[in-house]
Amino acid sequence: MVETWYAILSFMLVMFVILDGFGIGAGMLQYAVGKTDAERRLVIRAIGPLWSWHEVWLVSFGGTLFVAFPSILASAFAGFYLAFFLLLWSLVLRGVSHEVSGHIDDPLWRTGWHFCFVAANILLAILIGAALGNVVRGVPLDARGRFTLSFFTNFGVRGHVGILDWYTVSVAVFTMVALAAHGAVALVLKTAGPVHDRSERLAKLLWNIVLALLVVITVESEYVRPDLFPGMLRQPFAWLGIAGVLGGLLAVFTGLRSRQEKRSVTGSCAFLAGLMIAGAASVFPVMLHSTLAPEDSLTAYGGAATGHGLAIALVWWPFALALSIGYFFFIHHHYQGKVKPAQDTQSPY
Repeated sequence: MVETWYAILSFMLVMFVILDGFGIGAGMLQYAVGKTDAERRLVIRAIGPLWSWHEVWLVSFGGTLFVAFPSILASAFAGFYLAFFLLLWSLVLRGVSHEVSGHIDDPLWRTGWHFCFVAANILLAILIGAALGNVVRGVPLDARGRFTLSFFTNFGVRGHVGILDWYTVSVAVFTMVALAAHGAVALVLKTAGPVHDRSERLAKLLWNIVLALLVVITVESEYVRPDLFPGMLRQPFAWLGIAGVLGGLLAVFTGLRSRQEKRSVTGSCAFLAGLMIAGAASVFPVMLHSTLAPEDSLTAYGGAATGHGLAIALVWWPFALALSIGYFFFIHHHYQGKVKPAQDTQSPY
């Protein structure tokens, strides 16, 4: 039962990163691919109808963590208090910027909100990457299962670490570039004209950088968590994740070369999903690794709710998933195809 809920929790996070990653990545590139106000509004139009729905997966992730692993949630929220507030305010700023930038037809108004929109998306990508880096590296858990994190301590990866160090900063940069590359290929699929052409050129550059950074992060992760890759070899699901990474990269590069836009987007999704699946499978059952003493780490088995509670929750979860997936297909079918400037009414989405 614990393994099932761990898989469900991982699925929720993968869906959020893939789907909202498009909006975050495209938002970061708004000024890079849109040189006029109309072109920047086209980027917003490509994200507009979908961004709030994609954040539902993040809410679902938090709800699932509360139901299935309450002890992990209690420790994580207390320790990551500052990081969670930064993430929350970044989400709020992105949403407000996205919705109100078209309210007033004034250059100063739109430029200000477009700047806030880009900045919020960049900060979101960095925070998500730093959070993932903290999960892989570990946190300073004590024997009581508690920890606190300052912004940084000595930038080392052992002992009393902070939110930021050389490894978590590296993961944050990698995540930012990967999400930007993900957003670029999605914009290639969703737009036409100059925005499409710039997005295509930028996607080719960004995916080359992603490939180079992936090698760097792999070497760094081996140093930070020596047990990560041996754990990966023991987990069949991790092999599935590795296959997703390799197949996704192949699909992205061949798709960009042959201008098969859907292949590139599918490959980008497979790459992100594969990375997260491989990582989640490799660290299982540890959910919060202790950098002070590995024996104080919190595991899925130790932090899970009672078996009776997990069984009851498993009854209603398939219905919620069916509704979510059904609405996912409905909204993506409704807004499929390329967006056009003429469709933009300058109104909020």
